Amino acid sequence: MTIDELVTLGETLKQKRKERNLSLKEVENATSIRMNFLKSIEEGECHKLISPVYAQGFVRQYTTFLGVDGEAILREHPELFNRQELQDFSYGIGTLEKRGNPGSGVKWVPNALWVGVFVLVLFGAWYLARFLEVI
Repeated sequence: MTIDELVTLGETLKQKRKERNLSLKEVENATSIRMNFLKSIEEGECHKLISPVYAQGFVRQYTTFLGVDGEAILREHPELFNRQELQDFSYGIGTLEKRGNPGSGVKWVPNALWVGVFVLVLFGAWYLARFLEVI
Protein backbone atom coordinates (compact mmCIF):
# COMPACT_ATOMS: atom_id res chain seq x y z
CA MET A 1 0.00 0.00 0.00
CA THR A 2 1.46 3.32 -0.98
CA ILE A 3 1.40 6.43 1.12
CA ASP A 4 -1.39 7.84 -1.03
CA GLU A 5 -3.52 4.74 -0.43
CA LEU A 6 -2.89 4.99 3.32
CA VAL A 7 -3.92 8.64 3.33
CA THR A 8 -7.03 7.79 1.29
CA LEU A 9 -7.92 4.98 3.72
CA GLY A 10 -7.38 7.33 6.65
CA GLU A 11 -9.52 10.03 5.09
CA THR A 12 -12.27 7.48 4.41
CA LEU A 13 -12.24 6.37 8.04
CA LYS A 14 -12.19 9.98 9.25
CA GLN A 15 -15.16 10.80 7.00
CA LYS A 16 -17.09 7.74 8.29
CA ARG A 17 -16.37 8.82 11.86
CA LYS A 18 -17.59 12.35 11.19
CA GLU A 19 -20.72 11.03 9.44
CA ARG A 20 -21.56 9.22 12.66
CA ASN A 21 -20.84 12.47 14.54
CA LEU A 22 -18.19 10.88 16.76
CA SER A 23 -15.13 12.51 18.25
CA LEU A 24 -11.80 10.72 18.52
CA LYS A 25 -12.29 10.60 22.30
CA GLU A 26 -15.60 8.78 21.88
CA VAL A 27 -13.99 6.29 19.49
CA GLU A 28 -11.12 5.85 21.94
CA ASN A 29 -13.57 5.05 24.73
CA ALA A 30 -15.54 2.63 22.56
CA THR A 31 -12.59 0.77 21.00
CA SER A 32 -9.90 1.14 23.71
CA ILE A 33 -7.49 2.34 21.01
CA ARG A 34 -5.53 5.37 22.16
CA MET A 35 -6.39 8.63 20.47
CA ASN A 36 -2.87 9.19 19.10
CA PHE A 37 -3.05 5.78 17.35
CA LEU A 38 -6.46 6.67 15.89
CA LYS A 39 -5.00 9.96 14.61
CA SER A 40 -2.10 8.06 13.03
CA ILE A 41 -4.51 5.73 11.23
CA GLU A 42 -6.65 8.63 10.00
CA GLU A 43 -3.59 10.55 8.79
CA GLY A 44 -2.24 7.51 6.94
CA GLU A 45 0.78 7.23 9.22
CA CYS A 46 0.52 3.59 10.23
CA HIS A 47 4.29 3.46 10.65
CA LYS A 48 3.78 5.43 13.89
CA LEU A 49 1.86 2.54 15.42
CA ILE A 50 3.61 0.19 17.83
CA SER A 51 4.16 -2.69 15.41
CA PRO A 52 2.60 -4.17 12.26
CA VAL A 53 0.60 -6.63 14.35
CA TYR A 54 -0.87 -3.81 16.43
CA ALA A 55 -1.51 -1.78 13.26
CA GLN A 56 -3.45 -4.68 11.79
CA GLY A 57 -5.50 -5.15 14.94
CA PHE A 58 -6.18 -1.44 15.37
CA VAL A 59 -7.27 -1.02 11.75
CA ARG A 60 -9.50 -4.11 11.99
CA GLN A 61 -11.10 -2.93 15.24
CA TYR A 62 -11.52 0.68 14.07
CA THR A 63 -13.06 -0.29 10.72
CA THR A 64 -15.40 -2.77 12.39
CA PHE A 65 -16.51 -0.07 14.83
CA LEU A 66 -17.23 2.30 11.94
CA GLY A 67 -19.11 -0.36 9.99
CA VAL A 68 -16.51 -0.72 7.24
CA ASP A 69 -15.35 -4.13 6.01
CA GLY A 70 -11.93 -4.13 7.66
CA GLU A 71 -11.18 -7.72 6.71
CA ALA A 72 -11.40 -6.80 3.01
CA ILE A 73 -9.04 -3.87 3.52
CA LEU A 74 -6.54 -6.10 5.33
CA ARG A 75 -6.77 -8.77 2.61
CA GLU A 76 -6.32 -6.23 -0.20
CA HIS A 77 -3.32 -4.54 1.40
CA PRO A 78 -1.25 -7.09 3.35
CA GLU A 79 1.98 -5.19 2.57
CA LEU A 80 0.87 -2.54 5.08
CA PHE A 81 1.63 -4.95 7.88
CA ASN A 82 4.86 -6.48 6.57
CA ARG A 83 7.31 -3.72 7.42
CA GLN A 84 10.66 -4.79 8.78
CA GLU A 85 11.08 -4.26 12.48
CA LEU A 86 14.37 -2.72 13.53
CA GLN A 87 15.88 -4.68 16.37
CA ASP A 88 19.08 -3.67 18.05
CA PHE A 89 20.50 -6.21 20.44
CA SER A 90 23.75 -5.71 22.30
CA TYR A 91 25.11 -8.58 24.30
CA GLY A 92 27.71 -8.50 27.04
CA ILE A 93 28.25 -7.29 30.56
CA GLY A 94 27.86 -3.67 29.53
CA THR A 95 24.23 -4.20 28.57
CA LEU A 96 23.10 -4.88 32.12
CA GLU A 97 21.57 -1.87 33.75
CA LYS A 98 20.29 -1.18 37.19
CA ARG A 99 16.87 0.39 37.17
CA GLY A 100 16.12 2.65 40.04
CA ASN A 101 12.80 2.65 41.78
CA PRO A 102 11.96 5.43 44.22
CA GLY A 103 10.52 3.01 46.77
CA SER A 104 12.99 0.18 46.31
CA GLY A 105 15.27 1.16 49.18
CA VAL A 106 12.47 1.25 51.77
CA LYS A 107 10.93 -2.19 51.22
CA TRP A 108 12.85 -3.77 54.09
CA VAL A 109 11.43 -1.34 56.71
CA PRO A 110 7.92 -2.87 56.95
CA ASN A 111 9.39 -6.37 57.12
CA ALA A 112 11.79 -5.33 59.87
CA LEU A 113 8.90 -3.81 61.83
CA TRP A 114 6.87 -7.04 61.58
CA VAL A 115 9.85 -9.11 62.70
CA GLY A 116 10.38 -6.72 65.61
CA VAL A 117 6.70 -6.95 66.66
CA PHE A 118 6.85 -10.75 66.43
CA VAL A 119 9.98 -10.88 68.62
CA LEU A 120 8.35 -8.56 71.19
CA VAL A 121 5.17 -10.70 71.30
CA LEU A 122 7.26 -13.85 71.65
CA PHE A 123 9.33 -12.29 74.45
CA GLY A 124 6.16 -11.01 76.16
CA ALA A 125 4.59 -14.50 76.02
CA TRP A 126 7.75 -16.04 77.46
CA TYR A 127 7.89 -13.44 80.25
CA LEU A 128 4.19 -13.94 81.08
CA ALA A 129 4.66 -17.72 81.17
CA ARG A 130 7.61 -17.30 83.56
CA PHE A 131 5.65 -14.84 85.72
CA LEU A 132 2.69 -17.21 85.98
CA GLU A 133 5.12 -20.09 86.62
CA VAL A 134 3.82 -22.07 83.66
CA ILE A 135 7.37 -22.91 82.59
